[in-house]
Amino acid sequence: MTDPFAYLVLFLAGIVAGTLNVVAGGGSFLTLPILIFLGLPAITANGTNRVGILLQNIGAVWKFHRYRVVTWRSLLWAALPAAAGSILGVWIAFQVGDAAFQRILAALMVLLTLWTLWDPMKKRSRGISETETSLDNVGGPYVFLAFFFVGIYGGFVQAGVGFLILAVTTMAGLDLVRGNAVKVLCILVFVFLSLGLFAWNGQVEWLLGIALGIGTTIGGQIGAHLTVLKGHSWIKSVVTVTVLIFALKLWFAT
Repeated sequence: MTDPFAYLVLFLAGIVAGTLNVVAGGGSFLTLPILIFLGLPAITANGTNRVGILLQNIGAVWKFHRYRVVTWRSLLWAALPAAAGSILGVWIAFQVGDAAFQRILAALMVLLTLWTLWDPMKKRSRGISETETSLDNVGGPYVFLAFFFVGIYGGFVQAGVGFLILAVTTMAGLDLVRGNAVKVLCILVFVFLSLGLFAWNGQVEWLLGIALGIGTTIGGQIGAHLTVLKGHSWIKSVVTVTVLIFALKLWFAT
């Protein structure tokens, strides 16, 4: 695809999606449909979208590291099991046809919107200490297993995985600032693996992915800055507004 308009659209969408992905999650609910509307088969859109996610999270991890909120020890309980699960998730993605994938994507948008609006973690998050920085001392084996299943989902579709990761980190005892730092580190590791698998099977349009990735990298820097600057309460408000927008978009698109 050589249409300059397509690259511009993806660049601009990437800025918005990258900011949303780092601050809350769900940016791929914007970029995946755009890639499909530009004419890519759903499976190729699924693979190409991960180029932007990878570049965005490289920048976001670096930004969070500069702010000293990255919990590196959580790699053992978050990134590694998620990477293992993503292998299974990618395999599932290759078994699903384009039409079925689009229906599944729409259903997931509804389910994740309802989950976030219900907010089952509300009571738990009230008691979180701003000084808790590790997943190691809170239900380690259960957190490990939860991230394995998060990885399966991320390997399959990626869209909305940030909401699931924040659910796990909140239940494990992290505030949303540190939870977001764990999120971008975890996604960086398993997306690197899942993107490689999609590329190995020829399901990545690299030029479109790079255009998207430049935008998501810029957006990721904006999102990381806003996350640390605004803190827990502001992020919570953004999450709520974000899922409401996705819900309205889905409602009027059907």
